[in-house]
Amino acid sequence: MLNLQSQTPNRKKRVIVAVGGGIAAYKVCELVSTLFKTGVEIRVILTQAAQEFITPLTLATLSRHCAYTDNDFWQPTHSRPLHIELGEWADLLVIAPLTANTLAKLASGMADNLLTNTVLASSCPVLLAPAMNTDMWSQLAVQRNWRQLLTDSRYHSMGTASGLLACDRIGAGRMAEPPEILTYIQSLLHIRGQRDLTGKGVLISAGGTREYLDPVRFIGNPATGKMGLALAQAALHRGANVTLVYCPATWDIPLGVQAIPVVSAEQMQQVMQSYLHNAEIIIMSAAVADVKPKDYSTEKLPKRSLPQALPLEPVPDIIAQLAKLKQPHQLLIGFAAQTGDIITPAMAKLHNKNLDIIVANPIDQPDSGFGSDNNQAIFLDKQGNKVEIPPCSKLEMAHYLFDFLIGKPG
Repeated sequence: MLNLQSQTPNRKKRVIVAVGGGIAAYKVCELVSTLFKTGVEIRVILTQAAQEFITPLTLATLSRHCAYTDNDFWQPTHSRPLHIELGEWADLLVIAPLTANTLAKLASGMADNLLTNTVLASSCPVLLAPAMNTDMWSQLAVQRNWRQLLTDSRYHSMGTASGLLACDRIGAGRMAEPPEILTYIQSLLHIRGQRDLTGKGVLISAGGTREYLDPVRFIGNPATGKMGLALAQAALHRGANVTLVYCPATWDIPLGVQAIPVVSAEQMQQVMQSYLHNAEIIIMSAAVADVKPKDYSTEKLPKRSLPQALPLEPVPDIIAQLAKLKQPHQLLIGFAAQTGDIITPAMAKLHNKNLDIIVANPIDQPDSGFGSDNNQAIFLDKQGNKVEIPPCSKLEMAHYLFDFLIGKPG
């Protein structure tokens, strides 16, 4: 039995966080602190302008290592040039916030400070989290530099969010929030910067459908959509064009994901079939209801009017319909959330519904399944291959699933 986790090196991952001179620099404190708590080894670089917003002492304390500035760069206190040491050390370099000034330098290959010299002296992936005023971000010169930089496959883009900026403008230019940057970091460390789904369309369903009896009562399940969200994030970070069909959720939609909200199984079926032709990979991670109330009341039913026995009828079998419609170049992956023996019913679903892969995951294990940030599973395919993934985060699970299907026909 193959264990995909054996591909992961035992040593700690190494990340350089380079801080540019912008008000968003304060967000980097949360990022560095969280990275350390996840077991990542961190080095921090601050530009001269960054020190106007946040001190090296703060980031040194949070990273448990001295934070480097240009003063360190120009001092002959290292056995080898500091930018060479850092560049060779890093598995990943994150620039947050990326300012217009640093962007212009990187786009033209300049190296006049510790940050830019370290970038040029390294070969690891670079994650960019730009932040600037809306008018600055929209300038033709800035956008030209941005497009130019992203032609280099080393560079990965967080993009910018829209909202209220520190200058009181409302618009594009906000730096991505630390949790979103952290997720992208975790992805890049797993895939080592490779975009192995570039150009692929990935269609994902997420969450638990709701089948309403009246405007306030419904038949549902505890699914939160976190697994589907993780799949969307992982696919996006690997270069895919991602469409996420999701039921009511409390999480934010990742930048760059096309998201379509639905409520019922019927609505999900319509949307999934509408977008099926654009996808090479279809993943049904949603927990779809099996039945719905036969009758629906447009007004809230008084308690005394609730039926003693609720007449039910089946809802569409979405994945079975998708299996009938899919083309030879497409892969269809299903999920089987089970208690007790998870393999037998998963294998039956795999073959009965003509799936390419099924993910059998136990929902009766601690910190696994519905509502949890973690999961565990067994991957099964129709060729008889079986991969067991022990407990891990749902983002890791998503990447292990893509690792499993990469290289299959389609």
